[in-house]
Amino acid sequence: MKYAYYPGCSLKGTGRAYEESLLAIFQALNVPCEELHDWNCCGATSYMSVDQLSSYALAARNLALAERENMEIIAPCAACYLVLNKTQHYMHDYAQINSIVTQALGTIGLTCEGKTQVRHPLEILLNEVGLQTLAAKVKSPLQGLKVAPYYGCQLVRPYCTFDDQRNPTSMDRLLSACGAKVINYSSKVQCCGASQKGTVPEVGLDRIRRLLLAAKGEGAEVIATVCPLCQFNLECFQEEAGNSHEPISIPVLYFSQLIALALGLDAKSTALQRCIVPVQTLLGSKGIVHA
Repeated sequence: MKYAYYPGCSLKGTGRAYEESLLAIFQALNVPCEELHDWNCCGATSYMSVDQLSSYALAARNLALAERENMEIIAPCAACYLVLNKTQHYMHDYAQINSIVTQALGTIGLTCEGKTQVRHPLEILLNEVGLQTLAAKVKSPLQGLKVAPYYGCQLVRPYCTFDDQRNPTSMDRLLSACGAKVINYSSKVQCCGASQKGTVPEVGLDRIRRLLLAAKGEGAEVIATVCPLCQFNLECFQEEAGNSHEPISIPVLYFSQLIALALGLDAKSTALQRCIVPVQTLLGSKGIVHA
């Protein structure tokens, strides 16, 4: 089956490292996908807080495009994954929403009957590729690298069906298969504050600080994430979150970058050059190199 890859807005901007590394590991692991033609923003964040019906219509258009091609959607961004799933559920459960969105889609010649399954890369790698296949492809094991898998709050709740919503382990298992020493990160499903760093800065920064200190306190050398906004928050505000007595510096990578490293892919595929917090010295000390 060929999947419709839905990048969403972030993976074409601040989350480019996610896209570059994810598509590289999909190719290396023979996961067939092609970018969804003429996709649009899923309507996350601002639309959901201002005009939910517009958000549903935007998300439903992407679902309809994939449905027309009889393809399942892979949505790497946690917010996109949430909104696309939410739209499907709400169109199924609420007749009025279904009627309005269906009418809107009809004006551009599209239909959305809820046939498109929304998948996340973690699910594809875990259940379609499989841990044994992944482990067999590893060329540069992440031996000794202490990684804290951070899932955030939007991926696992409330629509995730491939993992436990309170104690997810899919990323843990994938990274373990790549040789990493996975830290039992107790804060892994707590919210990073999302856009609050820009709207209520003190609240957002407090959430970021707590997550960073918790990861370091539990011995993590790297944080792995699945969400562009989580990655941005945790990486870009470390200097502000720390202080002269307790500075904070810990690399925050997408799980796909770590898997790309383990597969021995080239520098472009691992996208490490896009990291703000340097990670090369740490990787070198562990004997982890890329081609």
